[in-house]
Amino acid sequence: MARLALLSVSNKTGLIDLARSLVEEFAFDIISSGGTAKALKDAGIPVTKVSDYTGSPEILGGRVKTLHPRIHGGILARRDVPQDITDLENNQIRPIDLVVVNLYPFEETIAKPGVTLAEAVEQIDIGGPAMLRASSKNFANLTVLCEPPQYDEYLQELRQNNGEASLEFRQKAALKGFLHTASYDQAIASYLAGTPQHTLSGTELQSLRYGENPHQSAAWYQTGTTPTGWASAKKLQGKELSYNNLVDLEAARRIIAEFTDTPAATIIKHTNPCGTALGDTIVEAYQKAFNADSTSAFGGIVALNRPIDAATASELTKTFLECVVAPDCDAEAQKILSKKTNVRVLTLADLSSGPKTLVKQIAGGFLVQAADDIVADTSKWQVVTELQPTPDQLAELLFAWKVCKHVKSNAIVLTSDRTTLGVGAGQMNRVGSAKIALEQAGEKAKGATLASDGFFPFDDTIRAAAAAGITAIVQPGGSLRDQDSIKAANELGLVMVLTGVRHFLH
Repeated sequence: MARLALLSVSNKTGLIDLARSLVEEFAFDIISSGGTAKALKDAGIPVTKVSDYTGSPEILGGRVKTLHPRIHGGILARRDVPQDITDLENNQIRPIDLVVVNLYPFEETIAKPGVTLAEAVEQIDIGGPAMLRASSKNFANLTVLCEPPQYDEYLQELRQNNGEASLEFRQKAALKGFLHTASYDQAIASYLAGTPQHTLSGTELQSLRYGENPHQSAAWYQTGTTPTGWASAKKLQGKELSYNNLVDLEAARRIIAEFTDTPAATIIKHTNPCGTALGDTIVEAYQKAFNADSTSAFGGIVALNRPIDAATASELTKTFLECVVAPDCDAEAQKILSKKTNVRVLTLADLSSGPKTLVKQIAGGFLVQAADDIVADTSKWQVVTELQPTPDQLAELLFAWKVCKHVKSNAIVLTSDRTTLGVGAGQMNRVGSAKIALEQAGEKAKGATLASDGFFPFDDTIRAAAAAGITAIVQPGGSLRDQDSIKAANELGLVMVLTGVRHFLH
């Protein structure tokens, strides 16, 4: 008797090719339900509807299709248990050798603006998770596939093993099945609770050569059932991504997400920007960012908020870079970049979309916080000095503030012409950060803007900034001694604005 495959999928990517290979190459019979059966029939592939196989019609508007002993008996039967085989024979149930299931698009549905509770609830799959869990449990006797990328892997297994999938492959596929349902249930629980319900789970995308250091093992996991963010990025060329590459790429993405209206470029080293700039074109923005600190840019991670063109690609090849990411890369630019075979070039269409919550593990548990995605609103800023900022100064202050948000605290950022001049990051005191930033800027600090991620408890940084030629300062305010800094700024002829918001980045 031919082997039996059950196909029931919401995401029909690769479905027809898989089914055709199963029937024509490996002589499977196929049973299927709902839209999957229709898609197979329309493609001319022989298929038996689940309702015809079970003798029970789909009911409740399709809510009940596969919840039937002829389905779950065929999935759960143990081939080495005589009583199981007898039960199959007595109830005219065929053993199922392959289950291909993915679930109703719950996460995609709740992501839509204005979705109602009733609409979300209708996208909670019942039969799908039941089949996934049952077939994953019985991996010793059958194979379960829940993601289109697995289809070709499965067919290759059959071709290499005389039409059988190895136990190792089946167990690995079962793990994906359980991870798939776990992620799905977590999304539902979080939605119904109205707040995220957290478990640390995901599907391994790939193992990494090592973590932060060679003696640390590491792997890259995807959360959710649909690839998003870096899991959906396309790597056009270069070596495999490392743990540190991915950490730095995410830091670069967060900075570049601040700028959408104007071409922008940032260069990251160890999660901090060594150069960030705006320009009239993307090549100008990159050149300005590179020249901001060309020494630190060596071996850096570059993020651009516009597609890479030939002119920008030519500039990118002039120094050693680890990674470059942009929304797209044209053909001529790809050809130019291909001369630098080791540089990793990625495209990520949506660089602005990031996680809404951030998780950090500690001994015995983990911490969860909302992402720092507040949008700066200059209309809510308070000018506290006698000297008022010009429109251009206000725009420069906003640029400096956006960059400073993404620098490790204590953070000091100096800018001019929408370009960073000096960055003081991760120091134990603000005076030390200011000293680093001012020394880096040198003579360019004259007429420049300074942003601080925290308030000034003393006026020493204000006086050091003024002595270096700084003309405008943006800081959150909130110190009991704010008045000392305001008094010093007025005395020295500086502009100072308070945002009322701080951006500590630990």
